[in-house]
Amino acid sequence: MLEFLQNLSPIIQAFLATCFTWAMTALGASAVFVVKEVNRKLLDGVLGFAAGVMIAVSYWSLLAPSIAISAHSGVPVWFPAAVGFVIGGIFLRVTDRMLPHLHLGFRIEEAEGLRTAWRQNTLLMLAMTLHNIPEGLAVGVAFGAAAAGFPSATLPAAIVLAIGIGIQNFPEGLAVSLPLRSEGMSRLKSFHYGHLSAIVEPIAAVIGAAGVILSRPILPYALGFAAGAMIFVVVEEIVPESQRAGNKDIAAIGVMIGFVIMMILDVAFGT
Repeated sequence: MLEFLQNLSPIIQAFLATCFTWAMTALGASAVFVVKEVNRKLLDGVLGFAAGVMIAVSYWSLLAPSIAISAHSGVPVWFPAAVGFVIGGIFLRVTDRMLPHLHLGFRIEEAEGLRTAWRQNTLLMLAMTLHNIPEGLAVGVAFGAAAAGFPSATLPAAIVLAIGIGIQNFPEGLAVSLPLRSEGMSRLKSFHYGHLSAIVEPIAAVIGAAGVILSRPILPYALGFAAGAMIFVVVEEIVPESQRAGNKDIAAIGVMIGFVIMMILDVAFGT
């Protein structure tokens, strides 16, 4: 598979990788055809797991390579990563304020973003779509960085990143479709909204890869940007949601497991 991917452009690589992460979301969402309800403790555990994977990705796959790439950039090595990280967080904050969306478990009156007459199901899907933007960007930037030829950014590392995102997308798909099903939505519609939440990932990946290829100097900033956007989503959305029902210990254990698994994948196979 590695040899096959090496013969493709990084944009196609990023697109195929995020088609895989999208498919993993769809696979998780397909659980709705088997069960109708999900145990809240299990849901909080898998949300914690997703948060742990995203935190590990932010450092091992994004910030660390950004710092390494900046070693000969003429600015302090921390500068591009720090600037990109802050801008990424600001971008997600602005998007969070502007895009109408509704988090799982909240009433329609508690929807965030601009006021709209959109249906609750659409707002729920948009909340998860917002969550998936930084994941797609991270994968795209990683493949673009690998194509740039930096020793700290390799094709295996980009593939491992995509695998890690795919692993945590499985419980995310489940976390969208099963609550919708338990609220009375049909299995097919619940699955539809569940897998559509990740449709933005291939789009964001193509944009991230193309941006890095067109302007190589922005690469360390782009890596930091993806990390900042991802950490914002974790802290603002996933962690609070995982603790909303009071299962803090279960969510924390999920975070630890997700972080360790992604760290092992990146360190052991991402070189």
